[in-house]
Amino acid sequence: MGRRKTTYKYIGLQGNIKGLNRSLANIHPVRRTGKRLVKVFYPCDIRVYICNGGYIYVFLVTPLSPLRGHSDSQAKLSSFRSQYFIVRASAIQRAAHVAFASIFSCSVRLYSKFDSKPKTYLLSSAPKWFKIHNLRPPVEPPAPSQMKACRSRDIYTSISKALSSSGNRKDLQKLHSLLITFGLHKSLFFSGKLISKYSQLKDPNSSLFAFRENSQTNNAYIWNTIIRAMTHNGFYTKALELYAEMRKIEVKPDNYTFPSVINACGGLKDFEKGRVVHEHVTELGFESDLYINNSLIDMYSRCNELHCAREVFDQMPLRDIVSWNSLISGYTSNGFFEDALEIYTQLRMDGLCPTVLRWAREIQQGQKVHGLAEKVGTCRNVIVSNGLLSMYFKFDMLHNCWRIFNEMVHRDSVTWNTIICGYCESGLYEESIRLYMEMVGHFEPDILTITSVLRACTYVGNLKLGRYVHEYMVRTGYEFDIIASNIIINMYAKCGYVLHAREVFENMGGQDLVSWNSLLGGYTENGLYQEAIELFRRMKITFQPDFVTYVTLLSICTELANINFTEELHCDIIKQGFGSTQTVGNALVDAYAKCGKMENALKQFENMKIRDTVTWNSIISSCGHSENSSLGFRMLRRMRMEGIMPDIPTFLSTLPLCSYLIAKRQGKEMHGCIFKFGFESNTPIGNALIEMYSNTGSLNSSILVFEQMKTRDLVSWTAIISSYGMYGEGRKALEAFENMKAAGIFPDYIVFIAVIYACSHSGLVQEGRACFEQMKKDYNIVPRLEHYACVVDLLSRSGLLAEAEEFILSMPLKPDASIWGVLLSACRASGDMKIAERVSEHVLQLNSNDPGYHVLASNVYAALGRWDQVRKIRTSLKAKGLKKDPGCSWLEIQNRVYYFGAGDRFFKQHKEVIGLLDVLSGLMAKEGYAADVKFVLHDVEEDEKLGMLCGHSERLAIAFSLLHTKPGTPLLVMKNLRVCGDCHTVTKYISKIMCREILVRDANRFHLFKDGTCSCRDHW
Repeated sequence: MGRRKTTYKYIGLQGNIKGLNRSLANIHPVRRTGKRLVKVFYPCDIRVYICNGGYIYVFLVTPLSPLRGHSDSQAKLSSFRSQYFIVRASAIQRAAHVAFASIFSCSVRLYSKFDSKPKTYLLSSAPKWFKIHNLRPPVEPPAPSQMKACRSRDIYTSISKALSSSGNRKDLQKLHSLLITFGLHKSLFFSGKLISKYSQLKDPNSSLFAFRENSQTNNAYIWNTIIRAMTHNGFYTKALELYAEMRKIEVKPDNYTFPSVINACGGLKDFEKGRVVHEHVTELGFESDLYINNSLIDMYSRCNELHCAREVFDQMPLRDIVSWNSLISGYTSNGFFEDALEIYTQLRMDGLCPTVLRWAREIQQGQKVHGLAEKVGTCRNVIVSNGLLSMYFKFDMLHNCWRIFNEMVHRDSVTWNTIICGYCESGLYEESIRLYMEMVGHFEPDILTITSVLRACTYVGNLKLGRYVHEYMVRTGYEFDIIASNIIINMYAKCGYVLHAREVFENMGGQDLVSWNSLLGGYTENGLYQEAIELFRRMKITFQPDFVTYVTLLSICTELANINFTEELHCDIIKQGFGSTQTVGNALVDAYAKCGKMENALKQFENMKIRDTVTWNSIISSCGHSENSSLGFRMLRRMRMEGIMPDIPTFLSTLPLCSYLIAKRQGKEMHGCIFKFGFESNTPIGNALIEMYSNTGSLNSSILVFEQMKTRDLVSWTAIISSYGMYGEGRKALEAFENMKAAGIFPDYIVFIAVIYACSHSGLVQEGRACFEQMKKDYNIVPRLEHYACVVDLLSRSGLLAEAEEFILSMPLKPDASIWGVLLSACRASGDMKIAERVSEHVLQLNSNDPGYHVLASNVYAALGRWDQVRKIRTSLKAKGLKKDPGCSWLEIQNRVYYFGAGDRFFKQHKEVIGLLDVLSGLMAKEGYAADVKFVLHDVEEDEKLGMLCGHSERLAIAFSLLHTKPGTPLLVMKNLRVCGDCHTVTKYISKIMCREILVRDANRFHLFKDGTCSCRDHW
């Protein structure tokens, strides 16, 4: 062979890769161009042969020196950090031939047979490039047969190990591609490995794909593997189809075929097919096989054919503990407890000791077995005691668990795991953590202990212990456990440490779908909606989202009211096949409703083939966000007609509808249904009833519900205090507040808003101020804008306008339009136009998108006669597309609701209503009434202003109700805006003249007019 000079230019180290198996997972397919490429892998002394046009170069990699602390480096090779390097020849760059070697040492020695001195290079964790020139070819290359044998043996071994250690679908798919590249995908051995691994990763479709490449083989191994994979993933029908296909092409089943096939029959509870398979077992002579018989017992038990199961059991020449447990479990699952105890007795007579008590389906049966264990003296056996612990946890008998645990003389790691996991699952998280701290002094926690205590830390928010456990995981190598890492992500996110959660996520060796969903949920719970959406975009590159992903993202849509993102998700949901998923459908209904697209919510609801209680609750609740609140009642009736029973969330969704519509009758009907279903003692139901009755004009009913509640929480007290405030009962609100504190309920910022609000509507200035100071000093609650708004309202309603203005200017927070609007409204009502003009300038400067504040400022300028400024504000509103809600009043008479708009002339009996108002105007004039035309904010004549006052919606509603109700009947009128001053005065006169109680609810509160007075005492 002639000598030829060839220069190998680049030798580079590629990253930190764990082991040869991981290296192989990243090999890209090699493009062949007729030149031979040989790769040889050795675990210790590695040679890499590269052929190029007949010239063979040998690179020998050996450990040069032992690692620190180890005398024998060869014995510790498996613990070394592995890396691989790439060798490229400049002469064959176009062929892209690549050779791989796994390096198990701290240095690498490269040489050829004609080099006078080997070249040595140290390995580092950072990528580093080397140049080697003038390497000469050896004279005697290795024999091709030897190279082929080495290649075959070592590649098989390496890829087999890689398949076994593969932990996620992405890595497995890379290995699958590698097998195809090497032409090994037709190998029965590797096909079986792929099928099994895909099955473990819950990817049965890929298992089928790998199987179909070898489906024509008559080897039973590959058929057994795919049938087992289908059964393992719950595809029982497909497993039986494959079994039928196997028999059709005359592949003879063996004893490994039937357990999976029989389990598939049991999963389908198909007794007929199971019996046919049993006949096949007998035909092939496997009737005495232990594992097949155990499967037959289980299958017949699932099909409720216990006589067949018992017959198989009795004919078994050999039984193990699984045989006994299968029959006992079959009897107990079908309710034959006496028979189960009989079999248990036979088991004891045969000298076997059961190690678990999971077959006890009723506590009485389990206690009998416990008594038997005490009698025969097996209770002191740690395995039996562990079984008893597990059984009592299953029946939630924690006192028995604690007694058994305390009486155990010997405890093993299973004992500690059972009690720690049991307490965690029972919600006793603090106790679970305490036991964990006690355990670490006796046993090393394993992954089961760690995951349980991390869940407990998540629920109680014990971040300190959670971080300690996390550090322990890193020290012991459990950080690579995906399940534990997912729980840590969830723990950090729940505790508000989203950056730590993100760090754990990014450092994971391989994330699974739960990892992505955990971080996505963490972002959502912490209000980081944009970050969650960006993570979702990134997730879609490598993972297909599941229904949990979409439900989480739809909850973001409800918070952001982002209709575009909602529709984008809906398209993805349909494409991915989750459109028929119940949970996703319910979330879509809620998302569309919260985004203001009630028609889309209804369309989604109607398209759902199956609707559960949550579906109905979602659509009923959604009606509260729409203009057509009465639709909620129609949906409730339809729900009952379709046989769906309402639950607590149903009533919690429906009661607010009564408040929106002021539907007192429907509210009482709901209350009756609540008693019928036995929900009256539920605290959230009681809270909703208090609010419903107070909003429909029945303060006494609210008080009665509150007094009858057996358990009151903070929401209950807040609801009753707020109810008192709405009716101007400030003193009673303060009394309820004191009673709440005496009951040991710690007030929050919402309670103080309700208390100060109640003081404001009752003229209790000093008391309201005292509450504001108490909140800051005694409870360390930092005032929010809502609290400052309540104080401004408190001062303004009592005529302390200058003090209110000074209070606003001294606020540590920047006042918004709502705070200035409160003062402006009071200025207009009191006639202090000097302050009103200054406040109007502040309101307009804030440029709020709420048209109400602009209208307030416009009314002030109208009262000052500055009509040019009024026109300017109205032009600005029109340009922005803003429009004030028109005044509207409504009332219910004989189960029918009547609506009236300001200046409305198109309702039934309009002439009679106007005539009655004219008569009442004459009677009121005799009582001393004079119309206050300053509340007509239009540049028109005086007579026209009087006509406008007479056309206010609340007057029309009151007059209409007087015509259609019996004398002395109390009236209830609702208005969407604040009652104007003149209408307030008129209503007082009407209540006196007509001898009626008139309850009017405006946008702020209730006004009870009686005998010429109002309950608000003009503080409204």
